[in-house]
Amino acid sequence: MPTDLTKPSWLEAALAPLGKVNAAVLGDFCLDAYWLLDTESVELSVETGLPVRRVRAQRYSLGGAGNVVANLAALGVRNIRAIGVVGADLFGAEMLRLLAAHGVKTEEGMVVDPEWQTMVYAKPCAGAAEESRLDFGAFNELGAKTIHALITGLEAAAAVSDVVILNQQVPTGISPPRVIERINACIAKYPRTRFIVDARHRQSLYRGAILKLNAREAAECLGKAGDGFFSEAEVRGLALSIAGQTGKPVFLTRGEHGLVVADRGKVDEVPGIQVLGDTDPVGAGDTVVAALAAALGSGQTPLTAARLANTAAVVTVQKLQTTGTATPEEILAVGPSPDYIFEPELAEAPHRARFIEGTEIEYIGGVPRDLAIEHCIFDHDGTISTLREGWETVMEPMMVRAILGPEYDNASAALFAEVTSKVRRLIDRTTGIQTLMQMSGLVDLVRAGGFVPESEILDAHGYKKIFNDDLMKLIRRRVEKLHSGELQSADFQIKNAGRMLEELHKRGVRLYLASGTDQADVVAEAMAMGYAGLFEGRIFGSVGDIKADAKKMVLERIVREHKLAGHQFATFGDGPVEMRETQKVGGLCIGIASDELRRFGWNLTKRTRLIRAGATLLAPDFSQLSAILKVMKLA
Repeated sequence: MPTDLTKPSWLEAALAPLGKVNAAVLGDFCLDAYWLLDTESVELSVETGLPVRRVRAQRYSLGGAGNVVANLAALGVRNIRAIGVVGADLFGAEMLRLLAAHGVKTEEGMVVDPEWQTMVYAKPCAGAAEESRLDFGAFNELGAKTIHALITGLEAAAAVSDVVILNQQVPTGISPPRVIERINACIAKYPRTRFIVDARHRQSLYRGAILKLNAREAAECLGKAGDGFFSEAEVRGLALSIAGQTGKPVFLTRGEHGLVVADRGKVDEVPGIQVLGDTDPVGAGDTVVAALAAALGSGQTPLTAARLANTAAVVTVQKLQTTGTATPEEILAVGPSPDYIFEPELAEAPHRARFIEGTEIEYIGGVPRDLAIEHCIFDHDGTISTLREGWETVMEPMMVRAILGPEYDNASAALFAEVTSKVRRLIDRTTGIQTLMQMSGLVDLVRAGGFVPESEILDAHGYKKIFNDDLMKLIRRRVEKLHSGELQSADFQIKNAGRMLEELHKRGVRLYLASGTDQADVVAEAMAMGYAGLFEGRIFGSVGDIKADAKKMVLERIVREHKLAGHQFATFGDGPVEMRETQKVGGLCIGIASDELRRFGWNLTKRTRLIRAGATLLAPDFSQLSAILKVMKLA
């Protein structure tokens, strides 16, 4: 059922206490240096004859343990102590300045060592492409005096902190084995303080701390070899084994697939969250460990900490060419019920499909035993109708032309291919959502491309009109063939779709049509196809507002007005939006993974999307109508 909007969500409750946490970070403090190179002019050095690389702009941000600190500060943690080493160089001075700008206490923990080279990751960027990195500080060695100062700073911080993050980035940093031994002694000395380790090397040497690892690191800790791929079952097993050994919670990150948390013999999975745009994973791990630490330090459960960290990370990965952070406002914008990715392994493995006996209906999740379906929501295009089949072939060239603008006719083959690839990624990620949102993504691509003057860039409505005008030419030709009798409605329907609507209507099930296409167009096309009357006026389309998604509104409306439980309604669709929105309100999700050209049989690309979006059942079409009705307990 829908969330009670008068009460704080779990996400609001998780963020609320973070400002009161006392946190400390011991680790390899680094600078991330972004040098933005000039790609337009070419100059040869008079002395060497080699090309000169001109830097148009430069920016510096906290990296490594510094970015963990920046993430804690962004989350609203107000009391942060930093324990690490910088050199007596320009980069060291910039590091201390940036830490001070975040309000971090450095007096008792940050050691300035003249023999130390401040660690810097220098990243030259030519346009959108990041070139080979230059690393400073890879050959540092800790002296005894510096080690003593670090441990003294750690003990002072541990005595007054709720949580301490132990961050290790490079083998030659501040956590060689002899230092880890002294860190372990400090952990034992302050049992009430939570210590969480995020280390790239030597994780197994830490004692008494919570571990945040990826699957490969977890396998190495257990002395197991791996080829880099670990199934969900293997990841769960690794987490449980390590938690059993350490007696502490363990967090295993899985990239876009989310993370797993094991604690006290139980393991929970937090699924990944769908991102429609381009992503940059730099800094996401720092966001995760900062959110975990802040939540645990405020007394929240490991599972809540994992859910918060997962949500925060999806904010960071959408920040390109920067070591990102996530603020409470940005995290709340993702929301307490984001678009999770379900069953990613099964989605990519058709050979693992399980079918209801004697049918082509694929069984993904649990079907409620007490089904009493009273309402059914149908997506239109690709689920019932194929009138708009081929819309992608209209949208792709239109978007490419919009991005290249005045360069379209003169674009090189390489540039044309690059832009086309970006457009295809956008279309692939946004299939099933309303057209206006797709055009909003196009606006971003046009602006990022830099070929069209800012004054000539259209808004989402402007680009949508261009697309609709092109698409309607195709649709009008098809509708004319219907009106002339040259073709029949069944020629533009997924197999048996019309019969399914009739059978449900005869059984007294209320039918709803919901589409991302404009409202007037959906109604007109349903009437042309001859089944509009079965919906009895319950046809919904886009109303020109990105925030007003037709499918979401229909679901919320019928659940609210009829006070439905999940076992009372089902949604049929071939896109991820209707599956996800139905999942959120507990309904039965029936994916139609249809081949729109043949109008029957499987489209495996759709199958992948639908499973990841949370479909409970999958069918290639409605040819096995009786079996589908039987599953719904309507036969």
